[in-house]
Amino acid sequence: MSRLAIGPEGRKLTPMLPRSLSLLFAVACGVASALAEETAALHLPARERAGTSTGSGEFREVTKTLDWNPRQTALVICDMWDAHTCPNAAARVGEMAPRVNEFAKAARARGVLIIHCPSNTMEFYKDHPGRKLAQGAPEVTPPVPLKKWCYIDPSKEPPLPIDDTDGGCDCVRTWKKGDPYPWTREIATIEIMDGDAITDSAEAYNLMQQRGIENVLVCGVHLNMCVLGRPFAIRQLVGEGKRVALIRDLTDTMYNPEQAPHVSHFAGTRLMVEHVEKYWCPSVLSTSLLGGEPFRFKGDTE
Repeated sequence: MSRLAIGPEGRKLTPMLPRSLSLLFAVACGVASALAEETAALHLPARERAGTSTGSGEFREVTKTLDWNPRQTALVICDMWDAHTCPNAAARVGEMAPRVNEFAKAARARGVLIIHCPSNTMEFYKDHPGRKLAQGAPEVTPPVPLKKWCYIDPSKEPPLPIDDTDGGCDCVRTWKKGDPYPWTREIATIEIMDGDAITDSAEAYNLMQQRGIENVLVCGVHLNMCVLGRPFAIRQLVGEGKRVALIRDLTDTMYNPEQAPHVSHFAGTRLMVEHVEKYWCPSVLSTSLLGGEPFRFKGDTE
């Protein structure tokens, strides 16, 4: 029962709750506030490029806001390995990983499903709950065949704007074709938490269907290769009918400036982002959840 406070001259004041009930009320309000924040729509300022006319080959930049239900959204973290065949590529992954982790934390807090996809490392995670979570999703038939790799389809996109036929490494490396790949796991900087999933295959689609996931944010490396071609990545996801967005400041390319179009490595990445915006999906920035300034590699001084 609430207590009645008595003020000066015997006037009755507002009833006061016992301290224990006040604390419970405060806790309940905090929980309700957290739940409201978690289920609030994601408002993601996005950029894409629309053709000015059929067959013109000219595009204009278009901005819009993606309003996505976080409970129907996943974040795919592509091939952020602990090592790489190219030392510069490995260094850039290490530099970008803290920002990827912060973005994943913010997305997770909003109710987004985090799917870690470090290809060819599933043996390392064979007993991890996140691995079992992905494996446990019932198999479903997608609207398009699930492929181990989605190559360029000339009917959907032209050749890439950068020449990566040399493998794209922009420094000297000791790894040679045919040697074992040096990566063993996702880089440890990126935390894998309870409720996250781990896969490197079409299990990702099964999991998304099980969870009612319709929207997918994609980050990681490398945009001209794995981020487009993997079975859990952009080409496959778009083909499955998912609404997809690339996080354009949380990606990198395998591009050597000695190859066409002979621009800096980072300018090559920007050309690839524009390619994706033209032919595949819009892009967003990590600032949409984290605020502040977009991530930028230290070497990107342009």
